[in-house]
Amino acid sequence: MKLISWNVNGIRAATKKGFLDYLTQEEPDILCIQESKAHKEQLSTEILNDHGYYTYWHSGVRRGYSGVATFCKKEPLYVQEGLGIKKYDDEGRVLLTEHEDFLLYNIYFPNGQKDETRLQYKLDFYNDLLPIINDQVESGNNVIVTGDWNTAHQSIDLARPKDNLKTSGFMPIEREKLDEYIASGWVDTFRLFHNEPDRYSWWTYRFGARQRNVGWRIDYFFVNNGMSEMCLDADIHPDILGSDHCPVSLILDL
Repeated sequence: MKLISWNVNGIRAATKKGFLDYLTQEEPDILCIQESKAHKEQLSTEILNDHGYYTYWHSGVRRGYSGVATFCKKEPLYVQEGLGIKKYDDEGRVLLTEHEDFLLYNIYFPNGQKDETRLQYKLDFYNDLLPIINDQVESGNNVIVTGDWNTAHQSIDLARPKDNLKTSGFMPIEREKLDEYIASGWVDTFRLFHNEPDRYSWWTYRFGARQRNVGWRIDYFFVNNGMSEMCLDADIHPDILGSDHCPVSLILDL
């Protein structure tokens, strides 16, 4: 089973840059997108259903901002928009879909770069999500948490770690949150298969960063520890253009 996650930085813009061609060529079983930046009523049938996937959308109150969508070949058993926490759900950050062998959380984690208030909002999100997904695992479910986590975990996960210790996305207080996830039994699937440096999923549009591979790895598939043995491969696909992020993938043996 092939799962892909991609922050598309606007689904309408990405569609003009070949998003639907990519979907057709890659044929994932499930595709999770973040930063859809659209409400369903703003989208064409080409994006919503002409491709043959079931699509589910969670959009924020504010138009043109945030938003997630999940494309499924097979209809999920259950779909939930949001976490049931208003301050996050108003921003359209989470889609939960239940599948035969796992629960899948498609998440656009907050960005903390704007100011101290947004940094705290981001830290609160990490704190509030962890017990929710831990409870799901304790209830006997396998759980996948994917999306744009907006934090590079280790120095290997960005090109310029020393220059970014005070930059939101690599601040110690944010990285410690990912440490807490790891300590709770969550597994960064990419690192099960790849220990090499210089593998990134996001590059600023400025300074020719992508051409020079001055990037950050901030898009992940995390799974609960018991599910890690089902993972056959996880990878990053920097050759796929159309956004400032590239797709990341997870292959499962179910």
